[in-house]
Amino acid sequence: MTRVVIVDDEALIRSGFKMILSAAEDIEVVATCDGRNAVQTIAELRPDVVLLDIRMPGKDGLTVLAELQTLAPPPTVAVLTTFDADEYIASALRMGAAGFLLKDTDPEQLPYMVRSLAGGGLVLSEKVSPRVVAGYLGDHADVAAVHALRALTERETQVLKLLAQGRSNGEISATLYSSVGTVKDQVSSILAKLGVKSRVEAAIVAQRARLLDDDSC
Repeated sequence: MTRVVIVDDEALIRSGFKMILSAAEDIEVVATCDGRNAVQTIAELRPDVVLLDIRMPGKDGLTVLAELQTLAPPPTVAVLTTFDADEYIASALRMGAAGFLLKDTDPEQLPYMVRSLAGGGLVLSEKVSPRVVAGYLGDHADVAAVHALRALTERETQVLKLLAQGRSNGEISATLYSSVGTVKDQVSSILAKLGVKSRVEAAIVAQRARLLDDDSC
């Protein structure tokens, strides 16, 4: 059972997301709250996934995210956003968020996204990610990123490509016919070699190097 906390200042958004996710047999929404009560609630309940509104009055999502990073271990957080919040999304990713999704995400996709997050995957909404990634990338492949990838083994490069596609550890292990434990070790090695702290940052490096332009695994 994947345990979820939803943090949003709008009661309608909280109840809507809870209704959608609670319909899935393997997902339990253990709490919903606004930003002011978020850190205490999450620290007490220790959910697997937090869906966090990025812009809230009183206590905004970036402040909540920063405080959640002090928990040991910090929870997996995806930020909830709208089309006009790119600058906030970029900051959230740098602070350790595992991705972002629009508040009007297709209800059928929401449970899948939560499962992916719980399994170590990334969630980067296709409607927003091109603009956000462009802020990191510019128009051309990043020479430094291409150089950084040279430190990876062939298998680590395969893992990075799948990671950048948003695959969870379980999905990567199934694709490459290896164990989840091996994939976790490979991801740790990739982060160390690339000099980044999170899977999102590793995915950005892969994007900069145009790794996803190659159709092979």
